[in-house]
Amino acid sequence: MNNSRNQSFMIYALLFIAIIAMVFFQMQQRPVTEEVLTINELAAQIEQGEVKRILVENDNRLRVIYSESGAEVVERSTQKESGETLVQQLVALGVSAEKLEPSNIKIEIRPPSSWMTVLSVLGYVLPFLLLGFLFWWIFRQAQGSNNQAMSFGKSRARMFTGENPTVTFDDVAGADESKEELKEVVEFLREPQKFIQLGARIPKGVLLVGPPGTGKTLLAKAVSGEAGVPFFSISGSEFVEMFVGVGASRVRDLFEQAKRHSPCIIFVDEIDAVGRQRGAGLGGSHDEREQTLNQMLVEMDGFDTDTNVIIMAATNRPDILDPALMRPGRFDRRVTLDRPDVKGREAILKVHIKGKPLEPEADLASLARATPGFTGADLENLVNEAAILAARRNKKSIGQPEMEEAIERVVMGPERKSRLISEEEKRIIAYHEAGHAVVANAIAEADPVQKVTIVGRGQAGGVTWFRPNEDRILMSRKKMMATLAYALGGRAAEELIFDDITSGASNDIEQVTRMARAMVTRLGMSSDLGPMVYGQAQELVFLGREISEQRDYSDDVANQIDREVRKLIDEAYGQARAILAEYREKLDEIANRLLEVETITREEFEAIFPAPSGKKSGTPQPSA
Repeated sequence: MNNSRNQSFMIYALLFIAIIAMVFFQMQQRPVTEEVLTINELAAQIEQGEVKRILVENDNRLRVIYSESGAEVVERSTQKESGETLVQQLVALGVSAEKLEPSNIKIEIRPPSSWMTVLSVLGYVLPFLLLGFLFWWIFRQAQGSNNQAMSFGKSRARMFTGENPTVTFDDVAGADESKEELKEVVEFLREPQKFIQLGARIPKGVLLVGPPGTGKTLLAKAVSGEAGVPFFSISGSEFVEMFVGVGASRVRDLFEQAKRHSPCIIFVDEIDAVGRQRGAGLGGSHDEREQTLNQMLVEMDGFDTDTNVIIMAATNRPDILDPALMRPGRFDRRVTLDRPDVKGREAILKVHIKGKPLEPEADLASLARATPGFTGADLENLVNEAAILAARRNKKSIGQPEMEEAIERVVMGPERKSRLISEEEKRIIAYHEAGHAVVANAIAEADPVQKVTIVGRGQAGGVTWFRPNEDRILMSRKKMMATLAYALGGRAAEELIFDDITSGASNDIEQVTRMARAMVTRLGMSSDLGPMVYGQAQELVFLGREISEQRDYSDDVANQIDREVRKLIDEAYGQARAILAEYREKLDEIANRLLEVETITREEFEAIFPAPSGKKSGTPQPSA
């Protein structure tokens, strides 16, 4: 900062001096008056006695001072080298010698002023010197910074030294299998000779694959921290520019830097931005991106056995990467990071809670069970939201209520307590949420009810939360039918109590329809259509979203699919109505309690409506 200020001060000072010099120079160049005399006119004025004094100046000018007014008139001539020369010229023009006597006209000869000479020279030279200095300063600043104009083809990777690692494997939880896979990489970077002596070829590239937020970047930094080597981090999008050849130049510069600092790690985040399959897509592809990818392939092939540089990359879309990038000899190993299980989530919570005051009664195991599907980034956000809530409540530590409310904030957003609704709408919402809870509590296969509230979150007017007893990979048909039933419990309660239906069940109906169609077309859970898959869906990896579907069945089968989906939904809706009719008193009691207190916990709910035998009470799974 101080160097920048000093440089700015020097520039302003030079500009000021240059301006002063040019002003003086212009003043010397500018005549005092606009009148210009010829030598003949001057001779006539001397004969008439009008001239009092003549100054012969050093810059080839005469300064004539008149007798009466004292005004100064400059006469320009080309032969005014001395006073004698001037006298000779005037005499030659007919001026009598008596008129030129010192008693009549005083002729002075001014020698050149050294100061004015210096200013005159500066007036000519200084602007050019200043301009040259400005160009030099701009060029030096561009070389010392990441200026795009001067370092367009240079790598923009950020380098972290391995001397003081900030992240190690101890800071990564919930990914034990992935850490085991990467320990070989750490050992190679620490002791490469042990592998080279046996002729072993360590993987040149490691591809980290997983959903967003599962800790791919964190794990790459942990490898660098464990090995104690430099770590170059860059995003795939930072290679590609509009101009062809820039990305390839940046790739070359990055690998040159890495070889100079070997052993080291190059980490390319979101490599799919530059490693997308070549020749794919309508209308061809961007030539700059393809050149960048080609250069990366060449650089990875150029690694020698004694070059201890390992490239790690992360993506959540491995299916679109170019096959040449994935072949052995480039990215040899693929490490998959999945969403953590309940034990992993508990370990991640313990990592993120370090350094934060946590109340003794806070149960991290319970919070881990309440957050199925959460990634490490989600859990970090959960702990941060809980800390913010505790600070708002002027507490000195984070308690279980803040942690549980933070789960709801992360999933659906903050409570909308300021929204004004009529008493009639409030009553409808209470029966709607009570319908979800009663149906779920009456079915043994359904998840236990964790909380029921009519305080809206996000777009939902109320929320019913369910807490699974354990994480599941497989879901049975009975479990899915139970989910369909309690999802339709809100609509069934509206119809049963008010003999009318509202738009409040729109999201429930959308989820039910999607699940029922998947049961028929994807999971083979239809007795009539059998264990077959209908339609080839193309989905985004890890996101579970269909982007297109290729229909490979006839119109008759399509009609049969529609009938089977309708059959499943009607069956679930009928089950929900039957349960609500059977437990009508419990439904009324729970709805009235919600109208009084707005929120019912699991304990309060089970005190009103105990779970049937054989049903265990236990992320919360919301149902609006």
